[in-house]
Amino acid sequence: MTKIDFPAKYDYYVRLNLKEKNEVYASGFCLDDECWRLFEQKLHGLLKQGLSDRAKFIRVIWRNIPTECSMENGFSELDVEPLLVGISVSFLEKALRVVDVGPDAENKEEAVKFRAFWGEKAELRRFKDGKIAESTVWEIEQWKRHLILKRIIEHVLRRHLSMSTRNVIQIVDQLDFSLLHGVGDPVSHSASLLGAFEVLSKRLHHIEDIPLRVSRVQPLDPAFRFTSVFPPAPHPLANEGNVQRLSKLTSSCIKPLQVMIQLEGSGNWPMDGVAIEKTKSAFLLKIGESLQNSWGMTCIASEDNVDVFLSGYAFRLRILHERGLPLVKREMGSGRLKEVSSIDNKLFVHSQHSSMINGLQGLFPIYGPVVRLAKRWVSSHLFSACLAEEAVELLVAYLFVKPLPFSVPCSRITGFLRFLRLLAEYDWTFSALVVDMNNDLTPSDKKEIYDKFMLSRKGYEENPWDASPAMFLTMSYDKASEAWTRSSPNSLELKRLVAYARSSANLLTRLILQDQIDSYRWECLFRTPLNNYDAVILLHGDRLPYPQRLLFPSKLEQGRLVANGKASKAFRPFMLPEDLRGSSEELKKGLLVDFDPLRCYIEDLEKEFNSLKVWYDSLGGDVIGLTWDSKKRGREEAEDDPIDLLKAVGEAGKGFMRSVYFLKAPRLVN
Repeated sequence: MTKIDFPAKYDYYVRLNLKEKNEVYASGFCLDDECWRLFEQKLHGLLKQGLSDRAKFIRVIWRNIPTECSMENGFSELDVEPLLVGISVSFLEKALRVVDVGPDAENKEEAVKFRAFWGEKAELRRFKDGKIAESTVWEIEQWKRHLILKRIIEHVLRRHLSMSTRNVIQIVDQLDFSLLHGVGDPVSHSASLLGAFEVLSKRLHHIEDIPLRVSRVQPLDPAFRFTSVFPPAPHPLANEGNVQRLSKLTSSCIKPLQVMIQLEGSGNWPMDGVAIEKTKSAFLLKIGESLQNSWGMTCIASEDNVDVFLSGYAFRLRILHERGLPLVKREMGSGRLKEVSSIDNKLFVHSQHSSMINGLQGLFPIYGPVVRLAKRWVSSHLFSACLAEEAVELLVAYLFVKPLPFSVPCSRITGFLRFLRLLAEYDWTFSALVVDMNNDLTPSDKKEIYDKFMLSRKGYEENPWDASPAMFLTMSYDKASEAWTRSSPNSLELKRLVAYARSSANLLTRLILQDQIDSYRWECLFRTPLNNYDAVILLHGDRLPYPQRLLFPSKLEQGRLVANGKASKAFRPFMLPEDLRGSSEELKKGLLVDFDPLRCYIEDLEKEFNSLKVWYDSLGGDVIGLTWDSKKRGREEAEDDPIDLLKAVGEAGKGFMRSVYFLKAPRLVN
């Protein structure tokens, strides 16, 4: 039996501070009849009437008499602890609707009751079908619609219980700060992104001057499935034609969004892998040329990629080779991927994953915000190298596919808490996590997964740290956990990830239940302790490609300062005023597509210093954690002075590195 606890069960939580509110015990107290419960019952009735069919279930947690209660003080001590309310939401579309339709105008008696309950929020409206009825309207921006219930509850409690917002704490939007880019949520740009993709798809299908017509176009980037933490906003330089007016803060970087193309079938493709890739490149160059000639789109071609600009976005085109597709499917079923073209394999797997997640997002609109919070948490604690974005999406998907003993989460905070608990409590050593999205897995599929999992745990008794993959994550298109968790997280990384998840889950549980209203406590969910690393590199935040995404500037007041450096003037995240005076073509050529100095620095560190394990935040962090990897330290490296090694680390990041701190010496290993 699994005990269902309050914080993980409900979608919305309300805490009422009743201290010195006389109405709570104005009618007197009677222990036998529990008359002091009247206020709680009244609150339940008001919320039930106000939320109507938006809420599936409302529970007011009855307060208990404190064990240390003094009879001299009476039952007034009940107001010391807050009154806690849990609300389970029905269908999200119903719960977050903007308009509530009340009684018809002709029904005078019901209309009077409606206006008495809602007060100034009630208004008479004529609807599209000609109906005239009382109604309440909760106008709000699309990306803030999860706050509609909060506004309703605030209005009802203020009108009927004279509760000020200061005494009503709702657990709804406390984590929204982690998803903001500037003053708003970048997910608000999703409509323009999808519109731009539709235009691109139509143009690709209309290209006729290539030997094989485009038969299929599929977006692969997480931004298209609403799971990107920071979906891109339209960039003023990534447009057709001349550049219009530019703002003072025009970003010098733009992230390309991967789009997969399939061509008509043909038997004339070469058999050699290298020749196939060169043929693909030739096709992409021709496609880019056609887009440029026919619609005036900017095309940027390199040895490996072809990027096109459209409506403020950069799209990176990739071709999936049709001849390799049946082979990929066959190998995917058996779990053997090594013989297949790595590029075709990656594209196929990404295609399958994207289709599956798109379907889930269509069923559960709250899925995207939960994934974004989960990804932000993973990155904030420097696990970007350990857990792939797709793995995070699948872990959250599991919460929606197999929610028992709960119902499907309908709020971002509840979904995020369940994600943390899944990471912290799942038996990763002795159980595979199977994400059966559409109940596609047959009994034979499940047996195959079980056999592959047991094979991966064959040597566990001899060496518990050698279990690979440590996180066995499978689904219909990958029954051997090859796609996303094959090499990471390893056992040590997973142990660390589980510990961080447990700590964050416990903190979030306390924040929901206890009277904590200061923002700092909520921010601690995304603040990572830097003393858990052997060395720390602090970066110049103003040299990150997107400095607005930095949650908290890092600082360190311990350890030994080994190196420090000034910021380079060669790169700035925003274009200078003098950079904006050129022609449209010159400005577009100066736009840095897919440039990330952090990624470049990480690659250099992993290549040059293999005795160091690198931990970083790919979503905008200004700190890199380093731990000594004893397995990779040879005899000569073990004898090296760690201070000299860290000085070399700082030199490798010259112009980007702010300072390097030495915290702990490497352990001696026999």
